[in-house]
Amino acid sequence: MPQQPTSKSKRQSDRRIVSGAEQSSHKLGVTAKSLIALTLTLICVVAVLTWKNPSNAESSKTNNQQIPAPSEIQSAKANLNKQQAPILLANREEMHQKLVSQLEEVDQTLCSYREVSKYPLTSRPISEHPDQIYPNRAVTEDHPMRLGNGRTDNTIQISSSQSRVYLAANESVNFTVQARDANQQPLPLLVTRAISQSIDFSNQRPGTQVPLGFADNGRDGDALANDGISSGVFHPANSSLSSFHGTIRTEIYYSVNGKAGFLFFDVIYSPELPANWIGNIRDVVENGSLVFYLPIDVRQAGRYIVNARVDDAKGQAFALLNFNDLLPQGRGEIRLSVAGNLIRDQQTSFPLSLRDVDGYLLKEDVDPDRALIPRREAVVHQTKKYALTNFSEAEPDTEERRRHLNEFKKDVELAKAALVAFDPEQAGRAFPQSACSLKRNSLAAK
Repeated sequence: MPQQPTSKSKRQSDRRIVSGAEQSSHKLGVTAKSLIALTLTLICVVAVLTWKNPSNAESSKTNNQQIPAPSEIQSAKANLNKQQAPILLANREEMHQKLVSQLEEVDQTLCSYREVSKYPLTSRPISEHPDQIYPNRAVTEDHPMRLGNGRTDNTIQISSSQSRVYLAANESVNFTVQARDANQQPLPLLVTRAISQSIDFSNQRPGTQVPLGFADNGRDGDALANDGISSGVFHPANSSLSSFHGTIRTEIYYSVNGKAGFLFFDVIYSPELPANWIGNIRDVVENGSLVFYLPIDVRQAGRYIVNARVDDAKGQAFALLNFNDLLPQGRGEIRLSVAGNLIRDQQTSFPLSLRDVDGYLLKEDVDPDRALIPRREAVVHQTKKYALTNFSEAEPDTEERRRHLNEFKKDVELAKAALVAFDPEQAGRAFPQSACSLKRNSLAAK
């Protein structure tokens, strides 16, 4: 059975396609706070076990080392007085390894946050969202034939598909179903009954039902006659469900080799049209980034979420763009930006192609939680040819990013101070680094 959105899953869907980056940032912050507590504990252990004068570390500085300030080292030792009970370790080597591991962990946190936030949330490498590269491809599923009452027949495999899950006003969806034996050879499949009906998850009353035709005749949505694939097309706007807003379930009853089977598909239909695309798209370079402006006629003011994909001159997908902002009623523009440093890092070849644009008006605290804008499939705009030097290599410099980076850097300095306080000779050596920092430095050296 292809993708079946539910009331719960819809709320957890693509409200912000780039939310993965935000979640990563949150997790990093939690880790850093835990490590700060660990730092203070370990610093106290350092003071118990240290017998050398930390001032020796200052004389061992090298030009390539960032050595913690003497005050930080003294502060590390001073924390001993704050502890109520001493901490005993088996040996110095164990203590040293714990301090090294702590430094690597907080360095990993700093480096990971720097990497995940190096591009704006509105302009992300599409490799982070592989499920969003081709959003208009059919959703497919293969499974053993379901006979009812929880039983299945593993000798018969059913393949099904639906062309889309979300339907805007006047859009349609195509369903297919076929059967194969254990050797993947086609089996005759006959759809005996198919209905589409509205689903109201708040009560148990049956919804409005609409009969749906399935055939393998090369017409009415069927790609090829007599190929063993039975197809049906559902167009809500042309049915008694034209004004229904929510989940519509299509139930299909079929038979294969005299056995009765069943499957269903869910789609989410939005009959209202909150906004519509108008006019031609344009592209410009602004502040070192590439910006697309998409004209739109907004009928309902509110928060709009819009996503689009960008391919390079070779047809390779490389960026996922996101717009998430309030729009007033009337004509305006959706601004989608490709970060300059993303273009430079990917060594992108021009011209670029903007494609597969989709969006919706977000509706808070209601179900369904969106009113869809008609999607714009395939390539909708091709840019001019730009030189890479037109774009900035600078990473985002927002107040939030600076604040997080400063906090994570403080954690790293605390961990370094603890290590130097325990082993003053560390001041003359390179500090241990996390795998993330080693990789980042290696790439920077190329």
